[in-house]
Amino acid sequence: MTTLTAPIWLWSEGKGSWHFLTIPAEEAVEVRLMATAAGPRRGFGSVRVTATINDVAWRTSIFPQKSGGYILPVKADVRAQAGIAAGDEVTVSLEID
Repeated sequence: MTTLTAPIWLWSEGKGSWHFLTIPAEEAVEVRLMATAAGPRRGFGSVRVTATINDVAWRTSIFPQKSGGYILPVKADVRAQAGIAAGDEVTVSLEID
């Protein structure tokens, strides 16, 4: 498991918008090692994880970035349950599934 603190940010284009948390390359080293041990990656190099913010846990995937890090999508129902919004610094725990 890896734990880090980062801001929630909003990506918006056209009609849609999505909320993400960036896992920087420095913290992503541990994620990559755990993912390699867990077996082959999924489409786009994504890694299945269980993420937890403010005692709200959900299963999702994190997606690799050219920077060497990953991004974690944070759905609306998770944000509502956790009481978080874009711009908030949050602590997230990630466990590889």
